[in-house]
Amino acid sequence: MASPRKPLELFATDSLVGPDDLAIRDTVRRYVAEQVRPHLAQWYDDATIPARELAGELGRLGLLGMHLKGYGCAGTSATAYGLACMELEAGDSGLRSLVSVQGSLAMFAIWKHGSEEQKQEWLPPMATGEAIGCFGLTEPDFGSNPAGMRTSARRDGGGWVLNGTKMWITNGSVADVAVVWARTDADDGRIRGFVVPTDTVGFSAPEIKRKLSLRASVTSELVLEDVRLPGSAVLPEAVGLSGPLSCLDEARFGIVFGALGAARDCLEVAIEYAGEREIFDRPLSAFQLTQAKLADMTVELGKGMLLALHLGRLKDADQLDARQVSLGKLNNVREAIAIARECRTILGAAGITQEFPIMRHANNLESVLTYEGTSEVHQLVIGQALTGQSAFR
Repeated sequence: MASPRKPLELFATDSLVGPDDLAIRDTVRRYVAEQVRPHLAQWYDDATIPARELAGELGRLGLLGMHLKGYGCAGTSATAYGLACMELEAGDSGLRSLVSVQGSLAMFAIWKHGSEEQKQEWLPPMATGEAIGCFGLTEPDFGSNPAGMRTSARRDGGGWVLNGTKMWITNGSVADVAVVWARTDADDGRIRGFVVPTDTVGFSAPEIKRKLSLRASVTSELVLEDVRLPGSAVLPEAVGLSGPLSCLDEARFGIVFGALGAARDCLEVAIEYAGEREIFDRPLSAFQLTQAKLADMTVELGKGMLLALHLGRLKDADQLDARQVSLGKLNNVREAIAIARECRTILGAAGITQEFPIMRHANNLESVLTYEGTSEVHQLVIGQALTGQSAFR
């Protein structure tokens, strides 16, 4: 009888990754297994997460803004960052979201588009987890169409006054700094980014409660009521919607890997369960239908991993196109949620309990499916690339 194999071992994907990147992956895997996984079910039940404590631990591991260079950031490869996201999301999507929003949205926005003063002030403490950041783009009425945002920034002497509301903001209620995007009364009404310390008068971030997904994550509304900022608060290198979209591409890249972590965890749990569960006097794993399910899911997981690693190589070579990131997010999240749902069927009723992580992953992936670009938006991005025709309007 053949020895059981891990799903990705059949694809020998480790052979496609360098030793330094594998070492980073293995460090994150151990951290999640030893320090995070034992608490995840309770955090999910309680709809809470010790974000500040985790940020400090993640900072000490060098995972916050890890793919950025300078200012206390680790400066790893993009592939290493992707693999870290995969291991974090194998624990929980909320954990990966904390890291992705911190590093690929808030920190990247300052690193890519900020002034030297902004970088020196915020990036070092954000890299260590001493300061937590959030990213305010989505609004209650404008998610897939951020160009319609109503949040405004009005010139007031040498400074700015911001008013508006942002919605579905990860880390918002625990953040020390928010990167907020607003339509200005200058620059022909174009969108600009602002670095907003969260203790600024007029800024508040009420937490969103009663979630059924991403429960082990802080999700908030941002409310700006006559928030007065100095002229130095604006991100000088970002004018127009290309600024925030460049940040979203960074975060989506992490999701390409991260979603596979959730899928892999579900599949490994299902394989183990099927081997131990007896039905009709045989292990569940000995039945043809069960093996067919496991085989099909393994094929999709492996294909997604090969795609992710290919995109990682392109990004490390500075050749990754935003449309290719859409390919990766569309495929890998769509397949990950399908794997989670199929794995649940193998566990039967046991699959809906917190004794196993599968329903938690499935619920979380419902959010991952739509945030930072819905599947429909990514389909249209790819469709436009193929046809040259925009179907967004």
